[in-house]
Formats: sequence, C-alpha cells, structure tokens
Amino acid sequence: MKILVCISKAPDTTAKIAFTDGDTKFDENGVQFIVNPYDEWYALVRGLELKEANGGTVTVLNVGGADSDPIIRKALAIGADDAVRIDAETTDALYVAKQIANYAKEQGYDIVLSGKETIDYNGSQVGGMVAELMDVPYISLASKLELNGNTATLEREIEGGVEVLEVNTPFVLSAAKGMAEARIPNMRGIMAARSKPLTVVPASEATTSTTIKGFTLPPAKSGCRYVDADNVEELIDLLHNEAKAI
Repeated sequence: MKILVCISKAPDTTAKIAFTDGDTKFDENGVQFIVNPYDEWYALVRGLELKEANGGTVTVLNVGGADSDPIIRKALAIGADDAVRIDAETTDALYVAKQIANYAKEQGYDIVLSGKETIDYNGSQVGGMVAELMDVPYISLASKLELNGNTATLEREIEGGVEVLEVNTPFVLSAAKGMAEARIPNMRGIMAARSKPLTVVPASEATTSTTIKGFTLPPAKSGCRYVDADNVEELIDLLHNEAKAI
C-alpha cells in the first residue's frame, strides 16, 4: 500500500500577522512555521497507523521552497518513510493541487491524505481539486478510516448523525478531528529523520488562476463593557442595537 500524505507549512498560532508589498503578501519575517496541524495530527498519523497495520510506505509531500524543509523533517521524525518537495512557490490552491495530482498520478499512490484545511487560509480546497484532477473518489472531513485490502470504510459527521462510506483505492481523503491522535517525535525518530530521503523535484507546468488583491487585518477588539446585573433592559438594548446578537 502506497500512501501519500500532503503537508503544508503554516505559521504558528502565536505568530504576529503582518503584510508587505502593499498588503498583498504575508510577511514571514520573524514568524515561526509549523506543520499544518490537521495534516500532522490526523492525516499523517493515520497514514502511519495504516502502514503499521497493513504494510506499505508513507511518503510526505510538500509544495514549496527550501524553507519548508524543517517542517518536512519533522514529518519524517514522526515516522514517514521518505519525503518529496515539489520546488514551487505556492500561488493558489489550484496550482498546488495540480502539482500534487501530477506527481501522485505519476507515482501511482493508493491513498492520498491531507488535513481538512490549513490553519492560515482555511480554504479546504486542495483535496477536492486533487481528486478531480486525478479522476478518483474524494471523501472530505472524514473522522475514521479503516482498511480491508483495497476497500476502505470511512466515517464522517453529518448533521444529525454519522455517515458511513465504502470506497476502493485509489482515493483522496481530507482528515478531520477523530481520525487519529497526535504523535510527538522521539529522539530515535529525530535522529533517523536526518538520513531519510528528501527528494526535491521541479514543478510541473501549471498556470495560476487567481491573484491576491490585498489582505486586511480584522478590526481591533474593543474593551469589555459591563452592565449592572439589575439593569436587564440596558443589556437587551445593547445586545440588540450594538452587538446585533439578538
């Protein structure tokens, strides 16, 4: 079983967000980057569990520049067998999806896993685009994945219950909470990651479909406003006319 796990570089949640180039580009100066948590905690760990139970290999794939190498090495330390970095600037979701799909089709992976979304853009677009470009089934927001030969049984939460699906390989899946529990790299894994192969391949030919016009920060939060517990009418008025909550 050949499993491909797509990982993305994301800013740490404590990073101070700023923009440059006329507010058209994220300012990476001084920002600590991490493996996108949904890719790491759910997609990668479940991929490793499937390999441990059924045999096979787990490859992590990142589309990005050399500054992504540290987060790729962390994925290797967690347990991935090898890694591939497609050397390209990530311009938009479709461009990234084309890079992943072209490589995955060429290498013949049975399962392509990713997290449900990235924590910076929250677009949740790449997985579905990869599946469409590969012409294989796509299961989004899956919270459980079991494998029996070439048939996978999956679960995902829907309004009012849980949906159970069956699909044959190959397929693409985006993983949500419940898929797996996070793993922390141990010293043995960290040392082994140094010698595991990280292959850099050139980007395939693909066009960019979108351009960024600009970023804006949300308005600063105002201070708390206190209302006397006995003044219910004032509270209702504020919630209705200012907060627009009721």
